[in-house]
Amino acid sequence: MSEPEEATVYDLVGGEQFFTELTAAFYRGVTADPELRALYPETDLGPAEERLRLFLIQYWGGPSTYSETRGHPRLRMRHAPYPIDTDMRDRWLRHMEAALNEQEVHPIIADAMWKYFTMAAISMVNVPDGDPVERAFLEAEGESS
Repeated sequence: MSEPEEATVYDLVGGEQFFTELTAAFYRGVTADPELRALYPETDLGPAEERLRLFLIQYWGGPSTYSETRGHPRLRMRHAPYPIDTDMRDRWLRHMEAALNEQEVHPIIADAMWKYFTMAAISMVNVPDGDPVERAFLEAEGESS
């Protein structure tokens, strides 16, 4: 007798539709934010929205389409060409928080997602400006290495 599989966040939020709505809401915010929008080189944000959607689906336990089509996520490497300072980080987080708040998701899941988004956004900063939160995060990362 095999063990039943534990439900993933992907399953618990209703699958792909949740991530489609989340990323659409997020990119509506990006479109309305001229400073953050300037970091996106593509005229059409559709491909960026699709990449984020596929990444989040995979990260939260859904199909691995992202890795099958793009390889390993390598988030820092993929974002390295773009100057991401704490202002850009905070803008990204504001739009992701608004998008997450639009979704009807259990508070425990929303909290787990928010913690991940915060950690990921902090780790994307590549233009240091002495932000104490970033410093603390980088120091903690150094201690665990």
